[in-house]
Amino acid sequence: MSMTPGGPDYLDTSGPAAAAPDNDNRKRLIAVGALVAGGAVVAGGAWAATSFFATGAQPAEALPDSTVAYFSVDLDPSGGQKIEAIRTLRKFPGFTDKVDLETDDDLRERFFEEVTKSGECEGLDYASDVEPWLGSRAAMAAVDLGEDEPAAVGIVQTTDAGKAEDGLATLIETCGGAEAGAEGDVGGWVVDGDWIVVAETEEIAQQVVDAADGGSLAGDASFEKWTGEAGGDGFMSVYVAKAAAQYLDDAAGMGAMLGGVPGTSPDGMSGEEVPEELQQMIDDFDGAAATVRFDDGGVEVEYAMSNYQQDMTKFVDGDAGVSMVAGLPTDTVAAFGFALEEGWAQAMLDYVRSTLPEDSATIDEQLAQLETETGLAFPEDLETLLGEGVTVSLGSGIDPDAIANGGPGEVPVGIKIKGDAGEIQAVLDKIAAQAGPELADYMKVTEGDGYAVLALQDDYRGALESEGDLGGSDDYTSVVEDGDAQTVLYVNFDADDNWLVRLTEDMPEVSENLEPLSAFGVSGWVDGDVVHGRMRLTTD
Repeated sequence: MSMTPGGPDYLDTSGPAAAAPDNDNRKRLIAVGALVAGGAVVAGGAWAATSFFATGAQPAEALPDSTVAYFSVDLDPSGGQKIEAIRTLRKFPGFTDKVDLETDDDLRERFFEEVTKSGECEGLDYASDVEPWLGSRAAMAAVDLGEDEPAAVGIVQTTDAGKAEDGLATLIETCGGAEAGAEGDVGGWVVDGDWIVVAETEEIAQQVVDAADGGSLAGDASFEKWTGEAGGDGFMSVYVAKAAAQYLDDAAGMGAMLGGVPGTSPDGMSGEEVPEELQQMIDDFDGAAATVRFDDGGVEVEYAMSNYQQDMTKFVDGDAGVSMVAGLPTDTVAAFGFALEEGWAQAMLDYVRSTLPEDSATIDEQLAQLETETGLAFPEDLETLLGEGVTVSLGSGIDPDAIANGGPGEVPVGIKIKGDAGEIQAVLDKIAAQAGPELADYMKVTEGDGYAVLALQDDYRGALESEGDLGGSDDYTSVVEDGDAQTVLYVNFDADDNWLVRLTEDMPEVSENLEPLSAFGVSGWVDGDVVHGRMRLTTD
């Protein structure tokens, strides 16, 4: 397709390579990109909730298997997710007041109106110039085309290739076309079947199309593996290939359309040598993916990435901390729990030394000095202090006035440790001797149900000393991964008489938008060479 207004149109092909955009036309490119992709991407989640078509082709089919990074928005995942999205979003007054979205609204049109209301695209009509060809899926990607930097590429679905050519030409002419006699251009594109491939120049866009013909990202084994590990389809998906690691020192691929990345030298390198330990991590990285989805009144983000630090992750490969969180009181407001395997502290110290080899001697000197001054033994005492698993939790009974008047002793916060209470107290006594009497009062360990317990508030200490059943509550199970989790973060917004709403009652607008929140959980686990994580937020 010719990039000059008034020039000939070509369907599914390209003309001579266009010149790279100058600075003024880069701005026009961004504006045009907002109109083309913004209606699809920025308005994605809400528009998806109002569209009811069958799940179909994805942008990964239009990209080559040399793609190193990929971000997509699927405005049409499944009927169930669309319904859940709109149902969830409409619970928040801020959404309904500002967006006021109805099921028959075309949010792409509303976004179009916002972008064009400044007069930049005077004469452009959504109904005749955009809506007839704009599809419901879009993506941004960094593609390795054999150059020093990956090419920044946009993919937009079209429902009519012929109308897309005419519509894009109209967009360029009215919003981003170079004035008569001006040099430069606003970028390039190629329409290939159901997809519009957008790049800095038309030549690059055609290279992407040609490369995809030889093997698409959608059929790439690594892409299939990592997106599968992340749970499959959702509203948004992210994929990072192993090959992306080589570009860590040069992020200009994704930023090329915006004029490059500040802070890099002309050859794209940072000017500093990569430390050996970091280089090993880069070499061991094998890929990653993440997915965002709506389900059952909540939103979920699931990710998976290569376990490129197996020598370290093996020390958190246990469920002691998660089991301890599950045994907390059912009215727990928030909790964090993790396990630690024997030898973790020494491994961590060795890791720090290897990462900072030039500072290794200094680290040893400082530790020796600390041991002399405090009587502590590193890393042995640190491992004793945290035992085999730890939970940090906040209980019900949060009273800001009482805390303000009574001090830390009024805060229902505590720590449970799976370890020997006597040995832990001995380590704390060494610390207390350096901390002073006021802090020493809070370093008293009691034993409850086989665990060492520390708490600021006496009542909460008693609650922690007994076994609870937080793990059996509906709020907990709705946001925490059952069976797999090795590390857990949990927050119950409904607990303690809607504690967060109470704390923000002096800010009505904030408070009313927090009220629909129910619970939030983050679960993490290691499965061989894959690290998994899942974040879930539910509503009432």
